[in-house]
Amino acid sequence: MTTAVPPDHATLLERLTLDAKVALLTGATTFTLAAEPAIGLGEIRLSDGPTGVRGLKFTGGRIVALLPNATLLASSWDEGSLEETGRLLAEEALAQRIHVVLGPTVNLHRTPLGGRLFEAYSEDPLLTGRLAAAYVRGLQQLGVAATLKHLVANESETDRNTVDSVVDEATLRELYLLPFEIAVADADAWSVMAAYNDVNGRAATEHDRINNGIVKGEWGFRGLIMSDWFATRTAGPAANGGLDLVMPGPGGPWGDALVAAVRAGEVDEAVIDDHLGRLLLLAERVGALGRPRDYPAELPAPDSAVRREQLTRLAARGMTVLSNDHAVLPLDPAASVALIGRHAVETIDMGGGSAQVNPPYQVSVAEGLTARLGDRVTVVDGVEVRTRPVPARGGFLTDPVTGEPGIRVVLLDADGAELEQRHAANATTMVGLDDDFTGAVATVVLRGRITRPGPVELGVLGVGDWRIRAGDAGSTVELRTSGRGFGEEILTPPLHTGRYEVGEGELLEATVTLLTGDQFAGAGLFGLIGHPASRETVDVIDEAVRAAATADVAVVVVGLTEEQETEAVDKSTLHLPGAQDALIEAVAGAARRTVVVVNAATPVIMPWLSRVDAVLWAGLPGQEGGHAVAAALLGDVEPAGRLVTSFPAADGTSPAWSVTPVDGKLVYAEGRFIGYRGHFAGRAPAAPAFWLGHGLGYGAWEYADARLIPGDAPAVSVTVTNTGERDSREVVQLYFQPADHDEPVRLVGWQGVDVPAGGSTRLTVAADARMWRRWDTAAGSWGSVGAGGELLLARGLGDIRATVALG
Repeated sequence: MTTAVPPDHATLLERLTLDAKVALLTGATTFTLAAEPAIGLGEIRLSDGPTGVRGLKFTGGRIVALLPNATLLASSWDEGSLEETGRLLAEEALAQRIHVVLGPTVNLHRTPLGGRLFEAYSEDPLLTGRLAAAYVRGLQQLGVAATLKHLVANESETDRNTVDSVVDEATLRELYLLPFEIAVADADAWSVMAAYNDVNGRAATEHDRINNGIVKGEWGFRGLIMSDWFATRTAGPAANGGLDLVMPGPGGPWGDALVAAVRAGEVDEAVIDDHLGRLLLLAERVGALGRPRDYPAELPAPDSAVRREQLTRLAARGMTVLSNDHAVLPLDPAASVALIGRHAVETIDMGGGSAQVNPPYQVSVAEGLTARLGDRVTVVDGVEVRTRPVPARGGFLTDPVTGEPGIRVVLLDADGAELEQRHAANATTMVGLDDDFTGAVATVVLRGRITRPGPVELGVLGVGDWRIRAGDAGSTVELRTSGRGFGEEILTPPLHTGRYEVGEGELLEATVTLLTGDQFAGAGLFGLIGHPASRETVDVIDEAVRAAATADVAVVVVGLTEEQETEAVDKSTLHLPGAQDALIEAVAGAARRTVVVVNAATPVIMPWLSRVDAVLWAGLPGQEGGHAVAAALLGDVEPAGRLVTSFPAADGTSPAWSVTPVDGKLVYAEGRFIGYRGHFAGRAPAAPAFWLGHGLGYGAWEYADARLIPGDAPAVSVTVTNTGERDSREVVQLYFQPADHDEPVRLVGWQGVDVPAGGSTRLTVAADARMWRRWDTAAGSWGSVGAGGELLLARGLGDIRATVALG
């Protein structure tokens, strides 16, 4: 195992007692590590960060930039874009003096039901690893640490704190560990996060064979392995198993228990020194050891012109044209457009859970397209898309003190004394997890002034005993967690709503008395719910049909919400929620031309695909989402994305499907044949609707004269010609089909190229040598897949353009 204690750090360790060393190996707070002046160690600040650097507050913190989600960024298949993303996030971190960003997520899209796939890049390990390495390079170039997560076999959320992921050694090595290995080897990632789950019967936080044997040993990883939050279960086994840092703090299973384990001989003090040496190396790298680092005086604000341009371009370039009959896209800017759908007016720009941030604004598709086309756009709301109401948004509630959109929150202690007042712009507030005042909260009072009269739905969310009053109406309710998931109080708190008839300006006030006695006693997410009452589906669809019939083109925006794409909860189906399919069918029957925009990060089933003219997959596009969708639809920025995961044709037709453990175990029975690999080998009930790598862009392509360039990792040269009428970007993909058909086909390389309309270019696609490895379980070492086989040049495996034989 690689040691992380250089001589200069060893002298620092000599100044500390065992108790002082161990104290540094658990977080000081939820998102900070303790300083130790005796050795010149400053506070280290961490932040969640896959799509924005939220800061030290889980909710209600600093306003920060909201980026496109990981699958949308990855759909560019462009390492340069991911490196730019890393630099952008580093600047956002430096503006807050954050040292460590908790990302990227490099788990694979094993099954499309995974609720947290929106944070991860792809179903392919090479694509994931190389894009993650680029992200890490961009982040760490500016002295901010990246954190690869979640190590390992953490591809779904059901029972995520107790599930045992059962994975054979070859599959673990060749697929699920490979993205971590690539990001360590190619970008020297400075930290890794151990997952909640078990792997083959051993907790990830105490998995000696993976953490010490493979990561720190075989890979020579010099960085630090931290736990996911509240994931660590033991003292001695976790310390001996390679975990360097327990998060969060100040409590946890280490502290006195780990000191006792050392004194009892269960843990050698040299193990503690190695853990602390790795922490000191991290501190040195991020400027928290010795002389404090200098921070840039001026960085782009989250709502600056620089950020607007970056975030619009990054989002639009990753959007993917799935179909485009009659060249309806890009839209004619002179055409009249009926823009239809709940996702058009309430565009979903980020997933749920720890990836959420507090952006300066979120641009809807309705706002973005109207800004470009003006009164040529008619906007029509769509059918309901949620079963679970969300906190009030869009100015439905305003703070009765400031008049700003949002609510007023008052925190009281057990004696009724006020601890703090705060404005909550998103109508929610976190209590007890990241408070920075003395005293314990016993009661929370939330108030919002209602801005829209009429029949409305109002309610509350959060664990506790509630008293609710809206105008003259009042009620009481007891809200408790279901007990089915870890951290429900924070990620999916219980809620209650009711229908009210209110006048404009009336006050919604709710008081909750917090509970005591469990792990999250007095902690959780609390908020007010408010929105206009729902309309009948038939009336909504009728209005949409009338609008579509009078426009040159209907653009229907549909998708998922944070109910389906969120931390802590997996999906049960890939079908669009609510009556969205029926809405599309009805509009397609009435409109001259129909374009569907899918506002979702992961695959959805499209039973209406043959009846619409074009489909644009838009992901979760971040704060500039509406502007980015408009730019892609109108061709201001080419939506040159290629899918990063295969889209199944129906539920249950992927090589891996179920996310539900059986007797506590989730068996990765498909082995190395996930996603496109399994489909290509015929190991799935049906071919995918769209393969990994599919995407049309706005060009048309011919491939010619493909030639093999031999070598240990061969390459292929090919001439590509853009036969379309617009300049376009092509992504030439190289797959290897081994001669041994027990070996899966695999992506081994790709090359992006911009070609003007009518132009040609010759390019070379190099293969990654790591994709010729095969883990020999009997020998316990890497071998080769053997000679022979074929290289496939393709636009996804559903569109193979050339085949080159290997000797």
